[in-house]
Parts: sequence; C-alpha cells; structure tokens
Amino acid sequence: MILLLIQVVNIVFEVLTWLIIGRCVLSFIRHNPSQPIIRFVYEVTEPIMAPLRRLIPSAGGIDFSPIVAVLAITMVQKLVTALLWTLF
Repeated sequence: MILLLIQVVNIVFEVLTWLIIGRCVLSFIRHNPSQPIIRFVYEVTEPIMAPLRRLIPSAGGIDFSPIVAVLAITMVQKLVTALLWTLF
C-alpha cells in the first residue's frame, strides 16, 4: 500500500516537472494559447510560476523561475516521500 502511494506521489511530481519544462519549450515557439493542451499546461503551472516570478527578477530577459520551480518541486518530492516512509 505504501509503495503504491509513494509511486503515485512521485508520478504527480514528475508530471508537474515535465509540464514546467514543456512550458519553457512553449515559450520559444509560436503557439495558439487557446488550444486546450497549451491552456492546460499554463493553468497547471501558473500557480507555481507566478509567485516565483515575483520573487526572482529576470536577468537580461531570461526567466530563472522555471529552474527554481523544478528544484523546489524536487525538494518537496523528496520531503514528501521521506515523510510517507516514516509515517508508514
């Protein structure tokens, strides 16, 4: 049971990480923001990216918030996994 729960948690965090990477790729290409998949990517990642963008200023037009977001997601993933192992 615990292994299944940990796997689900890891999958959720991995998907979130890949959505942030996908959003970075989308920023380099021209896309239609009204497309459902693109809108989904932006709606899922915006609650994470917006606060980081306010805290971290862009340097020379480069947005470092995705890097910080991926690092933070990885740290939270490891923390949640460790907590699940200790609780069960």
